[in-house]
Amino acid sequence: MARVSLSVLTALAVLAVASPAPAQVYRLTEQDGTVHLTNAPNDPRYRRTQFTSGTQAGWLRLPAGDTTPYLEVIRAAARRYGVPDRLVSAVIRAESGFNPRAVSRKGAQGLMQLMPGTASVLGVRNSFDPSQNIDGGVRHLRGLIDRFPGNLPLAIAAYNAGEGAVTIHRGIPPFPETREYVTRVLRYYDGPTDGSHPQRVYRVVADDGTLVYTNIPPRGRR
Repeated sequence: MARVSLSVLTALAVLAVASPAPAQVYRLTEQDGTVHLTNAPNDPRYRRTQFTSGTQAGWLRLPAGDTTPYLEVIRAAARRYGVPDRLVSAVIRAESGFNPRAVSRKGAQGLMQLMPGTASVLGVRNSFDPSQNIDGGVRHLRGLIDRFPGNLPLAIAAYNAGEGAVTIHRGIPPFPETREYVTRVLRYYDGPTDGSHPQRVYRVVADDGTLVYTNIPPRGRR
């Protein structure tokens, strides 16, 4: 399956369809951050997205929550616990894509994906409340940064896999999910994380009927 470069962080796969009718789109994220979108998933790791291949304007945005309502809450919690607000935004983007109603397969909830047990220890009564979730998540992150001083990757790994796993393995655990997670958070931390440059994806129909999704505007489009 051919790929079209989307950015330094991700790439979108070409979607080949038999007709221009809207089709359900499925998404798969590789360990290196590459994102594949297809209407014909051939791997059990693909997950259904919230959009289809047909759009009125000929383009679509990658599914992600709006960051704007949470920026002040993030900044306040970051100041309160002495954590860079860019790091908080990076963790939220990696955890939930800024979707306050996100629930993982393991039961983690909300913007910073707090497990019920962790939320209870942190005093978070409603993990779907952005203010409570962010406050608890940042406090938890602060504790992990203190637990692994001077080693941010280990703190990030512990946020994903638990500090016990990091301690047992004496470093980032050899779990593909955790290693990909650490890489992704650090990429977001180094790049735009506040939603100021949303990713626009254009839908282009090739001469043979293939649909290509790319962030490169077609000629004549800006």
